Amino acid sequence: MRSPLTRITLPDQPSEVIVSKGDNRVSIHRAHRSGRLRKLAPRVYTSNLIDAPEKIVKSNCWAIAGALFPNALIADRTALEQRPASDGSVFLVTEGRSSEIELPGIVFRTRIGPPAVPGYDVPFLAGLWMSSQARALLDNLKPSRQRAKVRRTLTKEEIEEFIDKMLRNGGDAPVNRLRDQARELAPQLQLEAEMEKLSLMIGAMMGTKDAPLSSTLGHSRSLGRGYDPDRLDLFEALRGALAVHPFNDRQPKNQGRYLPFFESYFSNFIEGTEFEVKEAYEIVFEGAIPQERPADAHDILGTFRVVSDPVEMSRSAKTADEFVSLLRHRHSVILTGRPDKNPGIFKSQTNRAGESVFVAPDLVLGTLHRGFELLSALTHPLAKAIFAMFFVTEVHPFADGNGRIARIMMNAELHRCGHERIMIPNVFRSEYLQSLRNLTHNQHAAGLISVMDYAQRFVHGIDFSDYETAVNQLKDCHAFGRPADAMGTGDRLRL
Repeated sequence: MRSPLTRITLPDQPSEVIVSKGDNRVSIHRAHRSGRLRKLAPRVYTSNLIDAPEKIVKSNCWAIAGALFPNALIADRTALEQRPASDGSVFLVTEGRSSEIELPGIVFRTRIGPPAVPGYDVPFLAGLWMSSQARALLDNLKPSRQRAKVRRTLTKEEIEEFIDKMLRNGGDAPVNRLRDQARELAPQLQLEAEMEKLSLMIGAMMGTKDAPLSSTLGHSRSLGRGYDPDRLDLFEALRGALAVHPFNDRQPKNQGRYLPFFESYFSNFIEGTEFEVKEAYEIVFEGAIPQERPADAHDILGTFRVVSDPVEMSRSAKTADEFVSLLRHRHSVILTGRPDKNPGIFKSQTNRAGESVFVAPDLVLGTLHRGFELLSALTHPLAKAIFAMFFVTEVHPFADGNGRIARIMMNAELHRCGHERIMIPNVFRSEYLQSLRNLTHNQHAAGLISVMDYAQRFVHGIDFSDYETAVNQLKDCHAFGRPADAMGTGDRLRL
């Protein structure tokens, strides 16, 4: 006697799901009656007697579609989203009549239309075809009536967001190629009117044509203020976490004249400009520029020039344009000694650090403007400071010096409100960078908030009024030590 869990496999059928046809109808009927198959929908059966029907259908979605609708074309919104819609709809073009077949968790919705065009549309799984992006955009620009919970086609706003993502990821060239392909396809599909809509939309987003746009992304891009929506989602997650966090107010008590020096020293050390603290002291206070490292010395001097100026550190931005102006000015000062790094000028090439790819050059200005709106919504000085630092770090607007300018913008928010500044000592580098990565890749804001709060508490306990006193206290706290590694060897920052 056969086990009730034995799988039944038939030619040209998925191993787990079987579609009834004329040549297998009798054997499927017997297997179903004996309990070796269960029915999922008319003509659709499974040998999986354990998992939920919705899970089985989802796992075998394309195989079922290919068995029910041979040579069908995946089309409309499904072709652009590459997955079933939120209500489970999968939209297909077939040569037969329009129909709907509902299975647990999935509804196949077919319409009559031109078949796949080889050379443009591509072969897909289970004998299906996938619409090319050019064809899918044309199809999605056709008028459609909403019969299901979701529209068969994307909205104009969603199409603009799709094109914006292409522009962000690949620049103009892929979008221009797509437009050329759509122009070649349109007469074959009788979609000339949709081609005109697509051409106007792309031209408006690239700034070469004047046409109304529906999305905020599209409109901003047409004005030269395109922004990174994924970064804005990340910034909003941080803003929300900061807005509800109960921060302490820490007014400076021991800042003294040497706090800006150590702030400059540590901020450069963390970026790889490493001097012994005595060497850095001689550079800043005695003008001793080492002949073998003049540019590195000027990095420390430039940073010190900004952070030691109480007037500069008290300047605040009331508008996004003022924020951008402050950012550029301060950056031009800290990198005065490196004219090859274009001080004060936004980057022309995308930059990255490890797995983090920062905002594309053409989206820097727009992302800064949108991010400033979120910065302005925060009230507590430490919340604003943490946000400003991460916000600038994540945009990475310059070719070099982004970490230093981000920490300057952070401490300016604290200084002008009379709150204690923040330093990231050498020994605390790993915690700081890991907290940034956790927020960037996992939207885990709590770690960054905890690290920055601890760093402010650390600064609050150091007496910066006397150089030797500050050095000794910093040594006692392991500030100059080697960061602990993954195995726990190394120093930890002490309060």
